Amino acid sequence: MDYEALKKYSALHPKPAGLTLQYGTAGFRTKAEQLDHVMFRMGLLAVLRSKAMVSTIGIMVTASHNPEEDNGVKLVDPLGEMLHPSWEEYATRLANAEEQELQKIIAEICQKAAVNQHKDASVFIGRDTRPSSEKLTQSAIDGISVLGGQYYDYGLVTTPQLHYMVCCRNTQEQYGKATLEGYYKKLSKAFTELIKQSPKSGESQRHLKIDCANGIGALKLSEMEPYFPNEVLIHLYNDGTKEKLNHLCGADFVKVHQKPPRGLDMKPNERCCSFDGDADRIVYYYKDATGHFHLIDGDKIATLISIFLKELLAKVGQTLTMAVVQTAYANGSSTRYLEETLKVPVHCVKTGVKHLHHKAQEFDVGVYFEANGHGTVLFSKAAETKIRQLAKEEKDDEKRTAAQVLENMIDLINQTVGDAVSDMLVIEAILALKGLTVQQWDAIYTDLPNRLLKVQVADRRVIDTTDAERRAVTPPRLQEKIDALVKKYRLSRAFVRPSGTEDVVRIYAEADTQENADALAHEVSLAVYYLAGGRGAPPQP
Repeated sequence: MDYEALKKYSALHPKPAGLTLQYGTAGFRTKAEQLDHVMFRMGLLAVLRSKAMVSTIGIMVTASHNPEEDNGVKLVDPLGEMLHPSWEEYATRLANAEEQELQKIIAEICQKAAVNQHKDASVFIGRDTRPSSEKLTQSAIDGISVLGGQYYDYGLVTTPQLHYMVCCRNTQEQYGKATLEGYYKKLSKAFTELIKQSPKSGESQRHLKIDCANGIGALKLSEMEPYFPNEVLIHLYNDGTKEKLNHLCGADFVKVHQKPPRGLDMKPNERCCSFDGDADRIVYYYKDATGHFHLIDGDKIATLISIFLKELLAKVGQTLTMAVVQTAYANGSSTRYLEETLKVPVHCVKTGVKHLHHKAQEFDVGVYFEANGHGTVLFSKAAETKIRQLAKEEKDDEKRTAAQVLENMIDLINQTVGDAVSDMLVIEAILALKGLTVQQWDAIYTDLPNRLLKVQVADRRVIDTTDAERRAVTPPRLQEKIDALVKKYRLSRAFVRPSGTEDVVRIYAEADTQENADALAHEVSLAVYYLAGGRGAPPQP
């Protein structure tokens, strides 16, 4: 390793004094002007990870649904997964190291993680449309180059596209071709095959309005449009030509505020959806004839996909295990519907995509979505092999057709990570094949009214949880208090959990009416304020 070059380049990307950052579920995220040194050092880390894994690693420059002034970086592991937790720790150490410690920390990582310095390193890079992303990408490239790594810069891509490219590369292109054209062709071919089977529905059924959050999604959907069959009539809004990224639009805005984004005019019963800033989340919505807004979130997306896959698996007649993975934020009605009506096992895990993804890998077919619209479906190797074999060789017509539909679903779904473009095509295909309107989809079950609140505390670490974050272990008496409050309302539940990024405690409550959900959430927030060291004035109803 050329320590002189490292020293020289590192000095060009100095760390601001007193700044410490934490690599979390979303990687590093903060104001763009504070990230130059982090990007350079993540370039270094990607090279070390690549040498350790003898595989290509990805670097994605994005801050997803954060405001345009922010930016961030996530590393992508060889099969398109998120960075391994043990390396998150290395990322944090490297990002926070003082200039003179860099060399020592790199040597320690190499020793701890058994990095073979003589192996080649290869890194794929992608970025979102933020004004700061191009310069920050260059900082990462400096880091890769100084340690002698090879890189390929994909330029502007969605986060899921970069995950896809990394997976393609490391499976020797068994997963697909590691180019944008390869991605567009694979998805559009599977989608075209699927909707061939659909009953011909009227024009209006095929129209879809898409809010692209003024982000990368608009660019990539425009590029992909020529590959779509004629039946797809998509209309792009908030395409980034006029307004700021994520400003009053995007999946996160729509989900949190329960209202349509700015810049998209909705007529009654029109099907609409929103991507987030880096196109790894999607939510659907519509207005009914009375002008009332209806949100269709990740829970309802998971339910639609589960209904469809369960029917197909039954037709194929194989003993393949299927389960849905949720977090504590999933609406109680969705859990009840999946378990009691659909009879599909549901597993609850801690908040954070990596926990959902990990659990979903335990089944032949694992469906996971967070309520915020981030999710996908995973198929085990054995299930995929079986389904592809039946699609080719099965003599029984009905079984073979069902297997072929499943095979196209496997190809349409981006199994590396939640992908708004892929999820949108999956949903559109299922609605077409089942002849469902957006209202009929929404009516599968009715969400229980709920409320999310947060309480500022002096130190979020005073709250410790168990049972997939559904019960508080500390501080003492808090859980007893929550249990007593929950007993006052019908169909109710509530839980509290510390934020992963700031000193706030997040509160979720649901009950039979909105009034009761609001009251319960407020009472729980008071309990947190008084028992867990609230800051400022007590929460007001």
